[in-house]
Amino acid sequence: MKQKITIKEMTLCAIFTVLTTVGAFIKVPIPVVPFTLQFLFTMLAGLLLGGRLGAVSVGIYALLGLVGLPIFAEGGGLWYLLKPSFGYIIGFIVGSYVTGKMTEKKENLTFGKILIANFTGLAIVYGVGMVYYYVICNFVINTPIALWPLFLYCFLLAVPGDICLCFVAAALAKRLKPIIAKM
Repeated sequence: MKQKITIKEMTLCAIFTVLTTVGAFIKVPIPVVPFTLQFLFTMLAGLLLGGRLGAVSVGIYALLGLVGLPIFAEGGGLWYLLKPSFGYIIGFIVGSYVTGKMTEKKENLTFGKILIANFTGLAIVYGVGMVYYYVICNFVINTPIALWPLFLYCFLLAVPGDICLCFVAAALAKRLKPIIAKM
């Protein structure tokens, strides 16, 4: 099992941590959960760095936000754990890992296979995000939300943009993966 991280890998992780941070501030305001470019950069982290390093880069982003840097879409700090939308950040970590694992060490990686990995990551992000949102709202902060409004605001309104980002990430990964492998 490979334990050491090379300087190249550290640099790439740092780049994707920064890109995820920047992606948090490129947002389209929609009710409840803002649409950002974080999903694009977290999926690209998994696709281009592999599962382990992709998850590390997104995990560092989450850790930096939790220690107080205002790098999340709506601020930062440990209190963010009580924010219902924090589940999406957890989903970004898991989604990046799974997407990366699905596409690493595969020769002849087609656009379709990358797209399937992205849609799997999308399902993970939304699954984790919506469950966390429901639990925090209904059992922690006492602002109940029913299943239909949860589905409407936390999925239907936000997912069309992220579906488009799945295609963008697949196209970018198809072009960039061979370049990064040669570095």
